[in-house]
Amino acid sequence: MNNWFVYLVRTRRGALYTGITTDVERRFAEHQSGGPKAAKALRGRGPLTLVFQQAVADKSEALKLELQIKKWPKEKKEALIAGSVGLSLPA
Repeated sequence: MNNWFVYLVRTRRGALYTGITTDVERRFAEHQSGGPKAAKALRGRGPLTLVFQQAVADKSEALKLELQIKKWPKEKKEALIAGSVGLSLPA
């Protein structure tokens, strides 16, 4: 079983990007390089900072949490980064 992660990246202007991967270091390096595997939303928006990562059980859970986080307002994402809000799958 692969370990999956949900992660957040902050751009130079403070925007937050949410993604999933099995290898956070590799994926963040791809985003930083701005190459063909980088998320288009992050190209040219560096320097980038990895501000949050959390392991999850599987790809299905990672996808559900990614979608949930993407719907949150920025204030709630900042609270997640600060550790004052936790992640949980909706019932």
